[in-house]
Amino acid sequence: MAGFIDYFGLLAQSLENKKLKLENIELKNQFQVVEAKLDSLQSAMDRVTNVSNKLKLITDIQLKDRPEKLNFPAAQVGPKVDDPVPRMSLDDMEKDDPVIDTETPLNPMKGEVASEKSTANYASLVIRIDQAVKDSNLKEQSVIELWELLSDRQSLLAATPSIQPARGPIGSRFGYRIDPINGRQKMHAGLDITAPPGTPVRSPADGIVSFAGWDDQFGKLVSIDHGYGVLTRFAHNSQIFVQVGQKVSRYDVIAAVGSTGRSTGPHCHYEVRVNGIAVNPANYILDND
Repeated sequence: MAGFIDYFGLLAQSLENKKLKLENIELKNQFQVVEAKLDSLQSAMDRVTNVSNKLKLITDIQLKDRPEKLNFPAAQVGPKVDDPVPRMSLDDMEKDDPVIDTETPLNPMKGEVASEKSTANYASLVIRIDQAVKDSNLKEQSVIELWELLSDRQSLLAATPSIQPARGPIGSRFGYRIDPINGRQKMHAGLDITAPPGTPVRSPADGIVSFAGWDDQFGKLVSIDHGYGVLTRFAHNSQIFVQVGQKVSRYDVIAAVGSTGRSTGPHCHYEVRVNGIAVNPANYILDND
């Protein structure tokens, strides 16, 4: 009789252990989901900071050595956050779980539903959440201050390039590179956006067309004067849809991607010049962040 009682006692304890293990797995799954969301939130805040820093830089027309500072590469955003880890099923529980086996076994007599390692992970997660809240408050205040600074300067905002002029991947960035035609190292004064022929090329801001015609090096070339010392250029077009003196607004189609002039394939060569000096156009692309 005593043997039966011990047997049923052990069986009950085993079932309780399995239940506690299930609850522990559930807690781990919840931690993983929260951590993934927290990573996503932090990446989003990094993008907000990146855009804010770019906007402060490109709209500060009183900045000393403005062209030199605009030559630095644009800040990079945080890494892409992976999808949350899939939840474990009851069938998975029947298999050996190396994560659980490496931890100190749960003691059902003490009502344990999480190991010391899980508790430590939880404490670390709480600290990360608190830090994220503080960071978000600081970033919010920074964005508010930037908005108040620029709210009465709508003409400057409208005339400040802020979008990628053509859709497509960046094939070659601003800076020194090996020239694809003569094989020599040469300064590349813009961004090459790879795109199929005929892809629309759009004005990145309000301005007035200052050049629209043929250039021996750049082929069919369009230049737009945005005021405040900023000029943009779009080269190797297959077609030009604007003329000198024409007013354009942000997103207006000004040309079509081509491969005219000194070119090895269809792309949009995009330049930004400040006071006549070529600067890194990546600082003027806010819609990719």
